[in-house]
Amino acid sequence: MTSGRVPVQDGELFFEDRGAGHALILLHGGMLDHRMWDGQVGPLVRAGYRVIRYDARGHGQSSTPKDDFAAHEDLRDLLAGLDIRRASLVGLSYGARTAIDFALLYPDAVEMMVLASPGVSGMQFSDPAILDLLRQQSEAARAMDAARYVECFLRAWVDGPQRRPDQVDAEVRRRCHEMALDVIENHSSAAGAVHELGALNRLGELAAPLLVLVGDLDSSDIHAVAGRIEAEAQFTASAVVPGTGHALAMEQPAAFNAAALTFLERARLAR
Repeated sequence: MTSGRVPVQDGELFFEDRGAGHALILLHGGMLDHRMWDGQVGPLVRAGYRVIRYDARGHGQSSTPKDDFAAHEDLRDLLAGLDIRRASLVGLSYGARTAIDFALLYPDAVEMMVLASPGVSGMQFSDPAILDLLRQQSEAARAMDAARYVECFLRAWVDGPQRRPDQVDAEVRRRCHEMALDVIENHSSAAGAVHELGALNRLGELAAPLLVLVGDLDSSDIHAVAGRIEAEAQFTASAVVPGTGHALAMEQPAAFNAAALTFLERARLAR
């Protein structure tokens, strides 16, 4: 395994690179970092992939944003810095959102995609439980209450609207708490906005084979977006992972890995 940093505009991205074979880029969820993929790297490498996971700007060991930036352009710079012309993308939540924007702008650079608990730039939230937690999170930010802010994040995007905290794997919750708190402690000085494409109305342009995975206990907003991707993108497969919420790759790593690897292998054979 190698690790290092790749320069991007006004900053740098931390990455880990392991294995050999077809390049597979892992894009983590918002408020998390590359560590969320601990349960995926080994199985993917053993399956014959070169696995690159990295911290998005404003997360983990990557740079704190100083001005406006585009996460999909950071991904482009990462691939260029690692001399990768074509790769498959595996993204969860914010990572899926970035992967979709990137695939719309740079379709020739994307071979296949696995989109888990996907966000899509341009989407709006309507789930009452999520809206209430986002409101509480904003209040916590104004009060500079980091503990409450992180708990609201966990309630919305780890527990989900259908579960209590004590119904979620305690170790998964602890890991997500640690990563989210690191974001607050290390990147609270972030400035600028994230530029996105507004991909919600461009999903029909997605031409790479893609798999959509969603947990059955995730919010209605994520289920709705997943349904739109499945209906509108050109070559899609989908699955619902039972007994899990938004952080499904962490909660159900065996099911996630099996679904992702089966799809990737079948899609490659079909091309």
